[in-house]
Amino acid sequence: MTQLSTLNHYFLKYKWHFFLGLLFVILTNYFRILSPQLTGYVVNTVVQSIKTGGGSLTHQSAQAGTENYNLLIKWLITYFDQLNFQQKIFYTGLLLFGIAIISGFFMFLMRQSIIVMSRHIEFDQKNEIFAHYQQLDMSFYKSQATGDLMNRITEDVSRVRMYTGPAIMYFINLAAIIGFSIFFMLRADVKLTIVALCPLPLLAVAIYFVNTIINRKSEKIQALLSDLTSNAQESYSGIRVIKSFVQENAMVQYFRKNSEAYRANALSLARTEAIYFPSMALLIGLSTLITVMVGGLDVANQVPGASVGKIAEFVMYIQMLTFPVSAIGWTASMTQRAVASQRRINEFLLREPSIKDNAGAQPLVLKGQIKFSSASFIYKDTGIQAIKNLNLTILAGERIAVIGRTGSGKSTLAQMLLRMYDLDKGELLFDGVPAKEITLNSLRNGISYVPQDIFLFSDTIENNIRFGLKEATVAEVAGAAKMAGIDSEIMQFPEGYQTLVGERGVTLSGGQKQRISIARALIKEARIVVFDDCLSAVDAKTEREIADRMQPFLEGKTSIIITHRIFSLFQFDRILVMEEGELAESGTHEELMAKKALYYDMYVRQQLQDADRP
Repeated sequence: MTQLSTLNHYFLKYKWHFFLGLLFVILTNYFRILSPQLTGYVVNTVVQSIKTGGGSLTHQSAQAGTENYNLLIKWLITYFDQLNFQQKIFYTGLLLFGIAIISGFFMFLMRQSIIVMSRHIEFDQKNEIFAHYQQLDMSFYKSQATGDLMNRITEDVSRVRMYTGPAIMYFINLAAIIGFSIFFMLRADVKLTIVALCPLPLLAVAIYFVNTIINRKSEKIQALLSDLTSNAQESYSGIRVIKSFVQENAMVQYFRKNSEAYRANALSLARTEAIYFPSMALLIGLSTLITVMVGGLDVANQVPGASVGKIAEFVMYIQMLTFPVSAIGWTASMTQRAVASQRRINEFLLREPSIKDNAGAQPLVLKGQIKFSSASFIYKDTGIQAIKNLNLTILAGERIAVIGRTGSGKSTLAQMLLRMYDLDKGELLFDGVPAKEITLNSLRNGISYVPQDIFLFSDTIENNIRFGLKEATVAEVAGAAKMAGIDSEIMQFPEGYQTLVGERGVTLSGGQKQRISIARALIKEARIVVFDDCLSAVDAKTEREIADRMQPFLEGKTSIIITHRIFSLFQFDRILVMEEGELAESGTHEELMAKKALYYDMYVRQQLQDADRP
């Protein structure tokens, strides 16, 4: 239950919903408890009428057994004693009907208070989890399955809501009805109360035993559901690869295997939970049987205080306790599932992002100067050293090309500039200020970035481009698209800029996605521009068109073009050659060609490959 203590701040936030719900629970059950007492009085009235041959009842016979009733019932009985037999029955029936309506009205208000509170908490918790997801660093996402992340914000939150709403409501209702019932039962007849409630200790032992099993199985089921969701999500995202390799049957079998494991455990849990309800029916039936038997023997033996009305009253108490007591199992099951789900949620909520604003970090408008000083970085999950003792200064407005083979550390360099990761050793400075002393928002706002792994949202082309600058006008969106060489193709779509691109831009070609991603970066107008291999999917003609249009845009900006091939269309102030995480060469095209080293070999090889192309 300690896992659920993290929800306390939500209960504090919606305390009025909670306390009003508590009040309505008490009022609901207060009026419900009137029915058994009033029914007992009516039954005794009928019995006494039969005994007297239908004649009028004495005041004492009518009042028999009512001395322990609710004050309101006592007052009503005093009024009813002034009526004849037929009037008593009629008005008592109307009163029972009115009590049912009033109790139902307060039950409605009870649900409106507590269930609505649970929906508010569900809303807030989902937003809190999503906001926390946004703060976590890239290393977190590399180690987590997307399906598991989705499952925690949907299925787990829904199970926690079942605790903050129905479970709490039924628990309070259970406490209220048991409290009222036992209080008036004890006042009416101690012996009959003990007899009626004697099966309940057996019920408590069964609940404790079964709940332990339910908790263990709930945690396993949630883990299996996350695996199943991850399996489905990966299959949907990689459907083109699955179809191209004709692996549909294999994926179906793999999903079926995971689904079968989930089903087996879910059925096992269902069988365990099914123990509750037959146990409840058995124990409640046993309690009713014993009550009628003992009460009937007392009436037959003319035990003082015993009456047929009291038996009817106790039977109604037991029936009123049937649902709340049977809900113990349900409530306990919901609570145990909520504990398991909240534990999974807390695993993420209590995880602090490793990349965050340091104490004292200040916003900074970047001018464009970048400096790496003895910088080194190792990926924790793989142990690969991506950057080794890098010393590099890039002046504001300088145009830089970073080239190198796959795995040389080029993309890691871009990640470091955006503080997606922090250096293990050394320092990164912007305009002479350490990166860790600059707020993340101002740092990333000052950099336009086109990632190597292009991602488009399932939205319109216009909104995908505007993602780089939310307040951008339609004209600015079109201007960025023209610079990226994609405007003419967009205008050929029936819906133009309002064309929906599908999940991850699935309806577009690789080149179109790249150019829309470039437009998204260009519209930002940042002082530092980082392009990570963003022209690999375009042909030579389009590449030349984009280069020509981007030349004026890049003027005066610090431009870092990361690529595995050499661009002859851009005039670079310097070319950096990365090799196994180290800066192997640096200089202009002419200087590096004169060295006849790594850059020279790459350039010659590329020229030969281009010459062989038709």
